[in-house]
Amino acid sequence: MVKVKIIDENLNSIKILFTEADRSLLNAIRRTLMVDTPKMAIDTVRFELGLVEQDGETWESTGPIPDETVAQRLAMVPIVTRHDDFYFQNMCPSCKDLVEDQRGCPQCSVIYACKAFGTEEGKMIYAGDMKPMGDDSLSIIDEFKEIPITKLFKGQMIEFFATAIMGRGRDHAKWSPVCGVSFISRKIGVIKNKSKSKILWDLDLEITEKDFKNGKLEDIEKVAILERELHHVGEGTEEMREFKDAIVIEEVPEEFILSFETDGSMTPRVAFEKATEELSSRFDNISQDIVSAL
Repeated sequence: MVKVKIIDENLNSIKILFTEADRSLLNAIRRTLMVDTPKMAIDTVRFELGLVEQDGETWESTGPIPDETVAQRLAMVPIVTRHDDFYFQNMCPSCKDLVEDQRGCPQCSVIYACKAFGTEEGKMIYAGDMKPMGDDSLSIIDEFKEIPITKLFKGQMIEFFATAIMGRGRDHAKWSPVCGVSFISRKIGVIKNKSKSKILWDLDLEITEKDFKNGKLEDIEKVAILERELHHVGEGTEEMREFKDAIVIEEVPEEFILSFETDGSMTPRVAFEKATEELSSRFDNISQDIVSAL
């Protein structure tokens, strides 16, 4: 049975160790993370056009970049994703029976409003200038509030309403919550020739003989360091002639390390849990189809 252990985790990235697994499983999880993990993202933007009179001045809804470019930038702004609070629009109890253009309610969408005016010297408009209509907990995360959207000068203004809905990365990259998704075989360091391995220790690098237990180095982080340090006695060095393969890096059968980052719309742990749920339900559906076919 496949076993999973989180070996490193922080706010936006994670490393997970799989044992008793194979490459096909890891690749399925990798693809599911990228294209099937549900995520909220801005899908439509309605720009208010025209002239506005304010404080005795006239402001026009124009800017230095086209509305289409602004909308594209808004689509890539990470939106807080709370899977338990929102439905896909085609599964929403209130909207699923409506035509697509009429869908949208507090159970399946979030509307962000923005109204800003330029200045003589130019004013940058950021993602943080968008405010959710309703629940303030859905505000743009502090980490992403300074994502630039456009810059306005005197006489210019922008006003829009952006609607975020749940989607999947297979439909558009804006709904993919992860990046840098990869997996590698787990590796260990093995001393093959104790006397010749002293050549590496004499270089006084970070990894020492004391890090090895019974001739093996299994700590994942230290193995990565050892792999780099072996270049000092590897091909192209004078030490290689005598060192040869005194210490080698070996792959551990059926063990893999999966690593990825999220865009901040959800934690890496949540992304992984949702991906495995999606994958599990897919295999359940396949099993049911096979049973019914037989």
